[in-house]
Amino acid sequence: MIYKNLFNNEGPVFMGSKKNFSNCSIGIFGVNYDGTTSFKPGTRFGPTAIRNVSESLETYCPFLNKDLNLINYFDAGSLKLNSSNTHAIIKKVKSGTNFLINNNLKPIILGGEHSISIGVIEALVEKYPDLIMIQLDAHADLRNSYQNNKYSHACTIRRCLELLPSKKVIQIGIRSGTQEEFAVMKNNNQLIKFNTGDSILKIQNLLEPFKNHPIYLTVDLDWFDPSLLPGTGTPEPGGFFWHDFENIIGLLNTFKIIGCDIVELSPDIDSSGISSIVAAKTTRSLIMTLDKNTLKELF
Repeated sequence: MIYKNLFNNEGPVFMGSKKNFSNCSIGIFGVNYDGTTSFKPGTRFGPTAIRNVSESLETYCPFLNKDLNLINYFDAGSLKLNSSNTHAIIKKVKSGTNFLINNNLKPIILGGEHSISIGVIEALVEKYPDLIMIQLDAHADLRNSYQNNKYSHACTIRRCLELLPSKKVIQIGIRSGTQEEFAVMKNNNQLIKFNTGDSILKIQNLLEPFKNHPIYLTVDLDWFDPSLLPGTGTPEPGGFFWHDFENIIGLLNTFKIIGCDIVELSPDIDSSGISSIVAAKTTRSLIMTLDKNTLKELF
């Protein structure tokens, strides 16, 4: 099979995932890469950590009223990587994403560092030319180049903006970046920025014009406050908490989310394992968000 040439599926998989993708609507793969990490490395261990701890979660989410047991999703494993060149990795991510969408699977990518999102967007815009992107992140990631690498994780959103025909990225929770990046966010009307204190109603009202657009969601785990999730390479105080994520993900369940990623978990930084649990629970919510079959009322 083609996927065996792309993916190594001998390790753990996300809980409840199917062994065959033929009857699935969602596909998962990991990218064990942190070649451009600029502070603490270790995000290459993120996909395995998420999968390992996923078995400790319940399959049912009372907030979304959905159960993983009623969703067919496939975990292909992690990409086989034979290069340390960031651009080559991104091209491999594009190939992996194309495999999923060519088999009618909505992609969920487990990182790894944030640069991998570029490859996913590169694949998705070919199918969804009106695609827009929602970014949950502490950092702007709008540098043109960082450490002589324009594909660095610090440049991800700049590269994605160049790829998106809509030129539309909705940024939620950005609280760190250069003066130049904040100037770009202020002056570029294609970037819509929400602050930590903004209400869910404000977010809902500003998202409403994009109700019928296909949306790609990227979740950089440093979006969460480091008191909740310290296991990331570039933690930033002043972040969000689980109830904030639930409110946003509940809102996004009413939109057309066609793919997502979860990046920047560095599990070895947090010996308690709590960061990996939060990341796995976030992944569970993303699977449920891509699935449009809701449970009936239980009560």
